Amino acid sequence: MTSNTSVDWKIPLYKIYTDEEDLTLITKIIKRGNNWAIGPEIEEFENAIKNYVGADYCLTLNSGTSALHAAFLAYGFGPGNEIIVPSFSFISTANSVSFVGAKPVFGDIEENTFGLDPKLIPQLISQKTKAIVPMDYGGISCKINEIQEVAKNNNLVLIEDSAEALGASINGKKVGSTADLSIFSFCGNKVLTTGEGGAIVTNDKTVFEKIKLIRSHGRMDTVRYFDNTEQSQYLELGYNWRMSSITAALGLSQISKLDKLIKMRQENAEYISKALSKFPEIITPSSKNGSEHIYQMYTIRLSNKDVRDKLHDFLTKKLIFSKVYFNPIHLTDFYRNKFGTKVNSLLVTELISQQILTIPLYPNMNLEEKKYLTDSISEFFDSV
Repeated sequence: MTSNTSVDWKIPLYKIYTDEEDLTLITKIIKRGNNWAIGPEIEEFENAIKNYVGADYCLTLNSGTSALHAAFLAYGFGPGNEIIVPSFSFISTANSVSFVGAKPVFGDIEENTFGLDPKLIPQLISQKTKAIVPMDYGGISCKINEIQEVAKNNNLVLIEDSAEALGASINGKKVGSTADLSIFSFCGNKVLTTGEGGAIVTNDKTVFEKIKLIRSHGRMDTVRYFDNTEQSQYLELGYNWRMSSITAALGLSQISKLDKLIKMRQENAEYISKALSKFPEIITPSSKNGSEHIYQMYTIRLSNKDVRDKLHDFLTKKLIFSKVYFNPIHLTDFYRNKFGTKVNSLLVTELISQQILTIPLYPNMNLEEKKYLTDSISEFFDSV
């Protein structure tokens, strides 16, 4: 399918859940005619996130990628440093390392959560290693506690890419509350979405204060910028990575119903999993080892690449959107050309990437949509 093809999908990959509260809060900001930037909603949203996660500090930014980039800058990572990341992730996890001139070192994943395999991390650590950056795939925590042990034993910073997992928990603790710093994304397909947006949470006040400067031109403000008649202080090089007041208002509205949205997702996932359980060729996603799955994505694992690709094509013909999340980062043209990364260097990552397929799931998915999806998959396996 070409990039400029417009398709009227019977079932899209995701739909955003909205209600009157979203409209009311945004309308209130539009009508007040000021503070569309740096408005009070931003700090309110930050407080709501840190309280929800159980962290001391939170800062919102304009994307999860900016959040990760800012975190690396705040810790002072740069040329000559190595940062361990998964290849099984969205490309920004590795790109953010490259943004600061450091080198991403790709670690393999384990098959349970599709997160970095803690047993394999020690062999990747060198004198140049500064941090480990695991990613929580599709709404379930990686083995963060085991990875934290590795980080502590090697005196490394632990930054959790929790872009896909706000609201998930492991052993009763919310994702984002374990690492030295965690980032979230509020992109359109996330459980809590503001269209675009991101955040960091941390218990480290020094890092928090550094990121506050980095996200806003390196500016130190004791008075809100657009209320300040005096000259601002610019202490270091910074970026324009702030979240807008309208975006933060959407976030406030969404976080107030986050647990409800998660429950709706979990109920829909349960329906789909039950319908697909009769097929030995499919492994469905589920909560594992004390982790609560919030199903930011519903990713099934097929028996092999051939079956996966044929199912993907079949669903497309049925106007059901499905997609491979993710193809390995280390096998992209950019990283192969830059670092000489090779096929068969991360065996589990490459195997999983050939077998997985993300299919539609969203909070307000109705019975007709769920039935059409599962019936179509049944039709596929009946025909094969």
